Amino acid sequence: MKKLLIAVDDTKGTKNAFSMCSNVCSCMRPEKVVLVYVEKFEGRSLITEMLGDAEMSTLKKVLEGTEYQEALDKKAQTILDSYKKTLEGNGITGIKTVIKKGHPAEEILNAAKEENVDMIIIGSRGKRTSHRFMGSVSREVANSSEIPVLLVK
Repeated sequence: MKKLLIAVDDTKGTKNAFSMCSNVCSCMRPEKVVLVYVEKFEGRSLITEMLGDAEMSTLKKVLEGTEYQEALDKKAQTILDSYKKTLEGNGITGIKTVIKKGHPAEEILNAAKEENVDMIIIGSRGKRTSHRFMGSVSREVANSSEIPVLLVK
């Protein structure tokens, strides 16, 4: 595998997956590792899961330049920088960080296509309780991906 995409966030599932990913990357020595973080709108509502593409696009435009968006961007960059530093500490080079906005599974799959990666690595559990109703992000990525997906529990 020359190019790997690792979906990251601040959940326990990702931290567990990333620990394993660091070991895999050390052994495989991929040419490129793409760390992807998908910004999520905070709150317990299922509304973001039910937004269509048009509504999500409108919401993204409304949030541009706001303090809320700046806070989301800062959080995303902090998380990405932390994971990147860990990989670099393990001797991994060729790391790219990507911040996406939207539905997590869709954005992870879009990033995989855009970056032409060979495999997606993702944790199997996050903070979401809505997965009981809508399906988990990792399950959706695994079911929809055209490339191999490594789910880490």
